[in-house]
Amino acid sequence: MSNPDVQLMLHGKDIGLLSPEINYPGVRITRVTQVENKNYLFIEMTIDRGAAVAGKFPIRLTKNSKAVATVQYELLQRANGSAMRAGFDESDVIYEIVPDRFSNGDSRNDRVTTLYEGVNRADENGRHGGDIQGIMNNLDYVQKMGFTSLWLTPLLENNQHDYSYHGYSITDFYQVDARFGTNQMYKQLCEKASEKGLKVIMDMVFNHCGLEHWWMKDLPSKDWINFADNPIYTNHRKTVFQDPHVSQTDYTQMVDGWFSKTMPDINQKNPLVARYLIQNTIWWIEYVGLSGIRVDTYPYPDMNFMSQWAAEVIKEYPRFNIVGEEWSENPAMVSFWQKGKINKNGYISNLPSLMDFPVQYSLIKALNESEKYNQGGFLGLYEMIANDFQYPAPDDLVVFADNHDIERVYSLVHGDADLLKLGMAFVLTTRGIPQVLYGTEILMAGQTHGTIRSDFPGGWEGDKVNAFTTTGLTKAQLDASEFMRKLLLWRKNAKVIVGSKLLHYRPRNEVYVYFRYNDHGKVMVVLNKNEAAQNINLSQFSEMIGTAQQGKNIITGDNVALTGTLSVPAKTPLIIEW
Repeated sequence: MSNPDVQLMLHGKDIGLLSPEINYPGVRITRVTQVENKNYLFIEMTIDRGAAVAGKFPIRLTKNSKAVATVQYELLQRANGSAMRAGFDESDVIYEIVPDRFSNGDSRNDRVTTLYEGVNRADENGRHGGDIQGIMNNLDYVQKMGFTSLWLTPLLENNQHDYSYHGYSITDFYQVDARFGTNQMYKQLCEKASEKGLKVIMDMVFNHCGLEHWWMKDLPSKDWINFADNPIYTNHRKTVFQDPHVSQTDYTQMVDGWFSKTMPDINQKNPLVARYLIQNTIWWIEYVGLSGIRVDTYPYPDMNFMSQWAAEVIKEYPRFNIVGEEWSENPAMVSFWQKGKINKNGYISNLPSLMDFPVQYSLIKALNESEKYNQGGFLGLYEMIANDFQYPAPDDLVVFADNHDIERVYSLVHGDADLLKLGMAFVLTTRGIPQVLYGTEILMAGQTHGTIRSDFPGGWEGDKVNAFTTTGLTKAQLDASEFMRKLLLWRKNAKVIVGSKLLHYRPRNEVYVYFRYNDHGKVMVVLNKNEAAQNINLSQFSEMIGTAQQGKNIITGDNVALTGTLSVPAKTPLIIEW
């Protein structure tokens, strides 16, 4: 790796009283750290890339120069070209999957004797049995729909007593949950996905762990976890980072408070903790072959650690991409965390991308509300896109209509499939990197966490409806799926999307018009939210249309005249390319 130093954490009875020795070419111990808990020993070793070779070697643990124990360590050969792997970017469309709710490919792992919770599909907050094998079985579906990247909510072990399916209460940062599969299966999934042109994005959590994490029973030090002896819960006041009037009390409670009673807050200010988390990230990227990372609750960990973490990841993988979750509808708060932002308090971030919650909020309002008194409706969405001046790189933002934490877009538009199409047309054609929640393409609904993350039809043996084969889907579901597929496949091959600019016009009469353009061509997007067809005079867009006479409707394939008046059907998106 670019960084030759590696920190090892050894855990065992009184292991901190022992002295480590390594006798292997190109590998030497540079530091040994003992902590207050004598059951831990931290070893820092340096790997000389010029002298070291791949292979296994022993770490001898001695007391009074006498060997007491031996730990085997393996140094692996880095794959050719690993450092220059391409991360996800605006050419991609991300398909988010909650693994427990997508497909049960191997029922034998539904219940694991060493893990607390088993499958109970009748409980919307319980485990339903989806797993890595189920995802692998259906990669063809994802590819044929036109998606290019997979964001999987956490696959790591969550050995909690209940409500463990979501994956955000991690109890072992180096182990895939056995109810999902194995580390090797995760690696195999990434390999198979790559063969089909699909990138894999890992969902990572740095702010907290699960209360049942093995180290909670024997903490290395009191400051490994914030408020370890007497938990204080976060106040969720994420404005503390930008607020010039903030109290230290509020700031500390936000950053160091526990996320919930089952999610202890990890202290990233401890340098041993920081190194552990950074190395864990790099190990997963290298081991399974990741193309990106989505970071949960990005503002909650120590802000300086997160900047250091992102910098070290990008140093190892210069073309990699990372997107952080700052759940705020205020673009000033979201932009604070993007790399290149000049912040008044001097904070320097190294995070390339963020989830565009401000646009998500505005999109849903635009679909549901009408413009009144020169505000709201599509005008509100237009004004939010105008806030792109606050971002160093708005094209790198991840834009979406919903995700696993938000009421599903089909529910948000009150079951109106036409409004859903308008929303998805916007997500897939505006600036940024689109993300779609699994099942949106078949009009899945949901308002509570359990129903938002409901089972994908056909993922379980005996399902009467199978969305993978379209068996049992309604006419409306088939229509929505075909619309999404055509749009996705067009976008996948549309050179006009990648590296293109966005120019938009002030919405009039609930019709929003914008253009994407570059040296490869132009795309005109017309979103008509009205209950009736609208005729628009194309001369008002002459600066973009120029001398062009016609374009092609990318959904129907029909030619469309670009002179005179354009008739836009009721509650319909028109996407015209030339």
